[in-house]
Amino acid sequence: MNPNDIFKIKGVKIGQAENDQGLTGVTAIIFEEGAVAGVDVRGAAPGTRETDLLKPENMVQKVHAIVLSGGSAFGLDSMTGVVRYLEEQKIGFDVEVACVPIVTGAVLFDLAIGDPTVRPDASLGYEAAKKANNSEFLEGNHGAGMGATVGKIRGTEYSVKSGIGSYTITLDDGLIVSAVVAVNAWGDVVEGDQVVAGTLNDDKKTFADGIKVLLEGEGAKGFEGRNTTIGAIVTNAVVDKAQAGKVAQMAHDGYGRAINPVHTMYDGDTIFAAGTGEVEADVNLVGIAAAEAMERAIRRAVRNTEGLGGYPSLKELKKK
Repeated sequence: MNPNDIFKIKGVKIGQAENDQGLTGVTAIIFEEGAVAGVDVRGAAPGTRETDLLKPENMVQKVHAIVLSGGSAFGLDSMTGVVRYLEEQKIGFDVEVACVPIVTGAVLFDLAIGDPTVRPDASLGYEAAKKANNSEFLEGNHGAGMGATVGKIRGTEYSVKSGIGSYTITLDDGLIVSAVVAVNAWGDVVEGDQVVAGTLNDDKKTFADGIKVLLEGEGAKGFEGRNTTIGAIVTNAVVDKAQAGKVAQMAHDGYGRAINPVHTMYDGDTIFAAGTGEVEADVNLVGIAAAEAMERAIRRAVRNTEGLGGYPSLKELKKK
């Protein structure tokens, strides 16, 4: 699967920017013509912007960007930079006296991996938006995945490097459903009963069973809000805001199949869904494809990254 397949959806651009000192970054998904969007938040420690606007009863129907960022609550500032860039390009909601870009997004906690005083700010968000293109999307240590780690059940010293991943499903009738996700889970990334990447054993070479660790009372304490998996489903389907919200809700099944445990008090797990309105499709089919794409994108996020900041990658562990 080519991560650039997401650009088969017309009108979608993605830009990413990172800071090597803070080991953090921003991923901006841009819709210059706007896209109908919804959101579903399942984790108990979310950091988000403009999610109320996505409720079906509220006025504005389209967003112009979905931003995924590191930096915890500080990272919300990055979205201001995306707004500024889009305004300069005259992309936004026309209110006669101004063009107001509608930008929503979510953040994850990555302050522990790099310099915690360096976080995504408006300038980094602006840079990500300026880099937006429809030809190249890089997985792993890029954008919001720059500081992502997984498997923190025993503490960060037993966790491994993760990143950002993508997966696209294309059907014969022209429907395209793509997932983009920055995986910073407290739990492990799994495939069935097998741990793909997650909590390490004492040897720092093999994986423990995170659930078993928890049930035996050996989990580390004090990691509230230091995690969070944030992602977006992008599709060319025609959806209204209620349907987009349902697609985001169904996409959380992908989280449930690929991360264990998930949606905890320590995670702010959030999924956005956006439709560009090209293809008529059954919302059930869109949601099913969204969950499948999200599940696979999560595993790509841990498989296609490199070690960073003292955290080993799955690639490195396989060589040991």
